[in-house]
Amino acid sequence: MKRPKVLTAAAAGAVALSMGLSACGGGGDDDKGGGTEVSNAAVDKIHNPSDKKGGTLKMASSSDIDSMDPGNMYYAWANNFARLYSRMLLTYPAKPGPEGFKPVPDGAEAPGTPNADKTEWTYKLRPGLKYEDGTEIRAEDYKYAVARTFDRGVLANGPSYFSNLLDAEGYKGPYKNKNLDDFKGVTAPDDSTVVFHLKEPFAEFNELVTFSGQTTPMPQKKDKGARYGLHPFSSGPYKFESDYAPNKGGVLVRNDQWDQSTDPNRKQLLDRIEITAGMNADELDKQLMAGQIHVDLAGTGVQDNGRKTLLSSAEHRKNADNPYGGFSWYNPINTKVIPNVECRKAIVWATNRDALWRAYGGDVGGDLSTTIMPPSIEGREKGKDYYTKSEKGYTGDVAKAKEALTACGKPNGFETKMVYRSDRPKEKLVASAMQESLARAGIKLTVQGYPASTYTNTQFGSPSFNEKEGIGIGTYGWHADWPTGYGYLQALTDKDAIVESGNANPSELNDPTINKIWDDVVKVEDPAQRNKMYNQVDERMRELASVVPNVYAKSLLYRPANMTNVFFHAGYGMYNYSTLGLS
Repeated sequence: MKRPKVLTAAAAGAVALSMGLSACGGGGDDDKGGGTEVSNAAVDKIHNPSDKKGGTLKMASSSDIDSMDPGNMYYAWANNFARLYSRMLLTYPAKPGPEGFKPVPDGAEAPGTPNADKTEWTYKLRPGLKYEDGTEIRAEDYKYAVARTFDRGVLANGPSYFSNLLDAEGYKGPYKNKNLDDFKGVTAPDDSTVVFHLKEPFAEFNELVTFSGQTTPMPQKKDKGARYGLHPFSSGPYKFESDYAPNKGGVLVRNDQWDQSTDPNRKQLLDRIEITAGMNADELDKQLMAGQIHVDLAGTGVQDNGRKTLLSSAEHRKNADNPYGGFSWYNPINTKVIPNVECRKAIVWATNRDALWRAYGGDVGGDLSTTIMPPSIEGREKGKDYYTKSEKGYTGDVAKAKEALTACGKPNGFETKMVYRSDRPKEKLVASAMQESLARAGIKLTVQGYPASTYTNTQFGSPSFNEKEGIGIGTYGWHADWPTGYGYLQALTDKDAIVESGNANPSELNDPTINKIWDDVVKVEDPAQRNKMYNQVDERMRELASVVPNVYAKSLLYRPANMTNVFFHAGYGMYNYSTLGLS
């Protein structure tokens, strides 16, 4: 596969700092208006609604999916895509605007009903649900789907909420213990009833179940462990035509056993969906705007070159949207690799925030952030800056950085490594700008890129890899698992969320203050009080200099004119994939 022609890391960073807008891709007057506004026709409303059937939808990504197994994925776009072939207990509705973030029934006929102390949650299944071979979906299949997530040696990529919250002490998963009766965290008293048993009360359990593809049903006899993701067993409107080929792609076709009357959140309009993995990011943008590709699966918007092409064309701007994505771009600092808080403060002080903002596209890429939680999170407070300023034009404070270096015993600076996703040009620009700005204070940063398909699992998402390679910082982005502080921050900051692969806490925070908040908050019934505690976590992680804030993301998205039922989905931070068609 051809690699894009790019500047060297040092050269790109130097250009980012010295030339600003033209080099880094964004933020100038041309992005603010003056004839470059995009239509936003698919924001807060459905664009080009249609029930026309037929056609082949072409989707592509610059890397590969973390897994096609709904129980072994974590990227937002993967969860969005998996709805094409998966029926979870609950899901997000196929609706634009804030309604898209509210749990609705999917495989279940209603949201879960808790017992008095919220330690048991019961779900009744919709009647008539079938797999692609016509067999009935049973409650035991949902139990098994959750049980298998307890073995991170086999399913390394997905979230760890169930293993942390369910009352299943000592259970190691069905690959080590095939007797499903030994799994007490979920019970199936009959074929249509699923009951979750929690260690502690948890008021947000329906939200957790809505987010997680880990409640996609699976008969135990169909499981192939880590290889299941090559050909998942469909319960949704489409099924795999043959095995998915990693780093190449695959094809979905109609599932004739899916019943539209049981599913208000999906449509089965297309004949085929073709997926191409590993396409060069700039080439993907070109094909997208030429109508040769319909969907960029990652859903985070066009790259720097694509942005310039899109905004310079009135025709392209008609087919573009620039919504706030509901997620943050930020750079976690590993507190194990760089344990001295003053050394971490030096990194934050030295960071050129303006260069990072421009790397993500300036005004069309988002707003400079203070908190890690974006404004879309329920009860989020603006907070205050720590060791930085969230102001346009702020290029860092080298003097303060050098003071912090003296305080940490490294007056002449130190060396560390930074990683980024190599198939994402914006992240390469971020790493380059970090390298250049930290060098002003004497901090030598070596940068290295890795594919997005493995980055959050076996590289930056692996504590042992970071320790072995001396990785002190990396690029990262996060969208809410569900729109509360728990759904946004717990996976990023709780010591109990740290896992060997697929770790979403790459700062490796293990702070007693934060840990106590997570232990206590699950027992709090008042949402306002929970929100207060979530804001305390956000503030504490910044006070510890465990992150460099970047931007509250906006995405410059392009949709070919012949794509139907297009709308930006708040629950996934991108276009909704479950109802797309072609005119």
